[in-house]
Amino acid sequence: MSNEIVVGRLKEDLEKFGTEATAYLGKHIIGQGEEAHLANKILMDLLRPHLILICGKRGTGKSYFGGVIAEEIALLPEKHRKNLTTVLIDTMGIYWSMKLPNEEQVVLLDEWGLKPIGLKDKVKVYVPFQQKKDYEAAGIPVDFGISVPPYAFSAEEWSIAFNLPQTNPLSIGLQKTVNYLKKRDEKFSIDDLISTIKDDTSLDTHVKSSLESMLTVADSWGVFGEEGVKTEEVMKPGMINVFDVSRLRSSEAWSVRNLLVALIAKDIYYKRVLARKQEELARVGEIKLKERFPMVWLIIDEAHNFVPSGFDTVSTAPLLTIVKQGREPGISLVPMTQMPNKIHPEVVSQADMVISHRLTAKSDLDALHATMQTYLMEDVWRYIQSLPKWRGSSIILDDNSERIFQMQTRPRLTWHAGESAIAVNP
Repeated sequence: MSNEIVVGRLKEDLEKFGTEATAYLGKHIIGQGEEAHLANKILMDLLRPHLILICGKRGTGKSYFGGVIAEEIALLPEKHRKNLTTVLIDTMGIYWSMKLPNEEQVVLLDEWGLKPIGLKDKVKVYVPFQQKKDYEAAGIPVDFGISVPPYAFSAEEWSIAFNLPQTNPLSIGLQKTVNYLKKRDEKFSIDDLISTIKDDTSLDTHVKSSLESMLTVADSWGVFGEEGVKTEEVMKPGMINVFDVSRLRSSEAWSVRNLLVALIAKDIYYKRVLARKQEELARVGEIKLKERFPMVWLIIDEAHNFVPSGFDTVSTAPLLTIVKQGREPGISLVPMTQMPNKIHPEVVSQADMVISHRLTAKSDLDALHATMQTYLMEDVWRYIQSLPKWRGSSIILDDNSERIFQMQTRPRLTWHAGESAIAVNP
């Protein structure tokens, strides 16, 4: 009889598959304070789609944990790996290092019975097309440039992307221009948007100037265009696809970043809906499945910026579609945030698993507490406060078993580039 703890797995799947196709997350923490020690392995189901909220204060191990999940998917046996792919939205520019083995923690890995592994052939890093040369000049390994076609978004999405109220003259002018170009069935560029706005005699001079300035700034980030790979060329089975948007950090760049995430989320959803129908037809013998668009694990850092509480961004609707409807077509969503109270309440309420590192803000604790009130009357604060002060310690709220476990994250097999900077030479 296995002593491992398996979270997220249905009882019937556990009976049928045992611990097959699970992720090794860490070990169960028993006891408190100086009496705390590590016990059984904690494994997580990878057979079915999940919505897993990962939260915790800065520096407690959220991003590190996201890398652990990606490692486990990439290292599954071939028969499962060929049906899955990972998409990582990297807002800090740290996941490229998964190409390299974690040689710095070789002693710790040995204590856990693990060895460093580099995933060079399984990690592909994508950056905005026009930024690719800068990364390469700095010696940072990137694989492809990617671009966003401006015509992929509706007029309303363009207004939301720039936080323009629907009645704002800028919003009205922008939507008018986008709709005009769409009616002409043109694959328009940012330059086309700007030139059409300039030529529109019905627009106020101030509106023209403001829109031109706004679009010019957005274009300067090197995301818009037809160059670079398309998302359908990216998501190959068994891969970790890292979309590095870390150099898009200003207030204007968040709009561009959200557009990119919106496009990725929409493409993933529509392609998996189609793939799911094809899988069902193949299952009953109606068609022979030649190639399968893999089930997707979408892991998003700083997720409160992409699907926030209280207002919409252009990526809100596509991500909420995955939150509400992604499980049937086979999309797992893993939002990571240091502020769970700032993320959309639908994300929190629909999560079937919550992994929380240390939190101290009452509003964040209250947001977590809302997810467990239906089956536990205990206070989340007590569980989190009783965690040993080990980096990487967390609690897991497993909706499937209606239990809470305390866990120490296993060490990464690949190098983690997310440590804080230090004023000494490397």
